[in-house]
Parts: sequence; structure tokens; C-alpha cells
Amino acid sequence: MSGKNKFSELVVKLEDRSYPIGIGYNLKTKFLELHDRFNNQNRPMAALVDQGIIESNPTFLSEFLEDVPYLKIASGESSKSISWLGKACDFLAENKIDRSGVLFAIGGGVTGDLSGFVAASYLRGIDLVQVPTTLLSMVDSSVGGKTGVNLNAGKNLVGAFHQPVEVIIDLSVLKTLPKREFSAGMAEVIKYGMLGNKGLYQNLQRMKDPLNPLSEDLPAIVRQCCEDKANVVQADERESCSIQGGRALLNLGHTFAHAIEAVSGYGQYLHGEAVSIGLVCATRLSKKMGYCANDSEEELLTLLGSYGLPICLRKELSSTNLMQAMANDKKVIMGKLRFVLMKKVGISFIESSVDSSDVYDVLGSVGAN
Repeated sequence: MSGKNKFSELVVKLEDRSYPIGIGYNLKTKFLELHDRFNNQNRPMAALVDQGIIESNPTFLSEFLEDVPYLKIASGESSKSISWLGKACDFLAENKIDRSGVLFAIGGGVTGDLSGFVAASYLRGIDLVQVPTTLLSMVDSSVGGKTGVNLNAGKNLVGAFHQPVEVIIDLSVLKTLPKREFSAGMAEVIKYGMLGNKGLYQNLQRMKDPLNPLSEDLPAIVRQCCEDKANVVQADERESCSIQGGRALLNLGHTFAHAIEAVSGYGQYLHGEAVSIGLVCATRLSKKMGYCANDSEEELLTLLGSYGLPICLRKELSSTNLMQAMANDKKVIMGKLRFVLMKKVGISFIESSVDSSDVYDVLGSVGAN
């Protein structure tokens, strides 16, 4: 798909829970069509909307939200909380959303993850439509049905698998996305290349200019990331422990990233910024384990740097505290922390036999003490 007048659609194939992902520009008609369909079916609708998109792009959904009750969600990781989960469920109850209801998640990854968990929990499950408005949520968090909120002990420790019934990706909203947020999304795009799509990784390296919201290549790259994620989710929807790798591979760099976010205090780093440092850590740990011998670390640092992404901590963090945070990671099985590593760029795997001294060395290399 190229050009800004084309609409592309792919399907996440999960039998009776399959759903389409629509990608294009100026998709207001898609929202209105869904609105009319659900209205004609007498299905009550509600929306959780990221305050950031309301402030930066007030006309984006003004017509859709005219008669749909919505709750503004404060931007930032602090909204992925048990407190906001309660507020959102109370909001649905106050607006008499019943089992036939549909919840629209309109915003970035925080709003999408929170909304997904609300939809999974309220009345033991109602339908969800994901409308991601950041690059990161478009290529990653809106697809696959992972939902959840944070605890003080760690990120995404409370949640559920709850697939949406549809994902609508309107790339035109990225024009008003802050540059820092767009760059954070690029960390997830780069991650897809590193974990399983070397062609994508090389394509990003070869680009004359870094991607931006107006790039002609953007629609195809967003679609490629969604396809890559859909393929992994279709093979391992619930991140089964019995599958070596599977969906867990999508967490390349995230064990480090989630620890950085938790220890530094949620909101100090955008998720994609923490992932960027995590990718550096994962690469260095892979090399320590004898892998990625022919892959240039310098090329990765250059690529991340071209998007203004951090490759080391802004302020020192305690390695001990980071290790303790990693001990709460969701990939811990039977007390053993598993890391996503790379045999080489484009081929990743799960490793549970990692010496803690190597992890401490890697943390030290990005500025932990």
C-alpha cells in the first residue's frame, strides 16, 4: 500500500474471534459507519478517549462523539491503574451500558490497554473497538488483545486477554502527534525488525531520511508491523508457556524496558523510549551469550539515534532495584526469569539460563549503578 488515498485491510485470524484491521487516511467515515451499524442494532456505545487527542486534534472525532458518552483519560502511564479501572467501569454503569454494549478505545497505548481491560472486566466482557492514535499503539498495543494496568510492583501485572472486534488505524492523526511520541513508536517498529523481520530492519537502515508522519513509506511499514504481530498472535494467542518463544518474542527489550519504567517512576520515560534502551540491552546480552557476532551494534545505535531515541539512561538507576523489578516480570516461570535474545538480527528466541552477572554488566553499560 502506498499513497495517501488508499485503504488497506488485513484480518487477525482467530476463528470466531477474528477481526479486521483497517489502515488508511481520513477514516472518519469508518467511525460513522460503525456508529450507524451499532445504533441500528440498538447497541449502546461509550468511549474512553485520551485527553491528548482531544486537545491536539479536537475535530478528529467530534461528529462521532456527539451522541456517544465518553470519558477523558489523562495522558500518561499513571492512568494505567486500578483507580482508573474503577472510574471507567463506574462510567459505563452510569451510562447504562449493558451486555450488548460496545466500548471504543480512542488514544495511545495507555488508553487502549486500560480500555481493553475495562471491556474484558465490565459485565464479564463487552465488545471493544480499538482506535489507536499514536504510532506505538498502531503498530503494537492495539493488536493482539493484551490488556492491563500497572501495579507499583511492575508494569502490566494485572490484565486479561480480550480481543477487539475491530481496529481502525487512521494515519492522518499522526500529523498532530508530538515528535517525541512518534519517535517512541519507532522503537516498536525497529523491534519488529530485530526480532523476526530482518528485511524490515534493513529497510529502515537504508532510508535516506527517517520516517515521519508524512512519509510515503509509512502506511506499508505500519501494515507490515501489524501483519507480523497478527502472525505471532495467531500462532500463540495467550503466550503459552509450552511454546518455545511464541508470543513472548514480541517482548524483545521489554524485560529491561518495563524495569526501567517501574524503577524510574512511570512517566519519566515514554514506553518506546524505555524499549529503545531495552533493545540496546538485549543486543548486548545476546552478544555476551555468544550470539549476534556479525551484527553491528553501532548500526543499531545509529538507527535509534536517528529518531532521537535514548540508548542509555538519562539518570542513574540502581542495578539492584532494576533486577528486583525484573523479578516481577510476567515472563518469570517457576522462579526463573526468561530473556528474549537474538541469535542474529531477525531471529529471536527465549533464554532462561542467563548469568545474573551478565545482566548486571549490561545494565551498567547503559548507566545503571
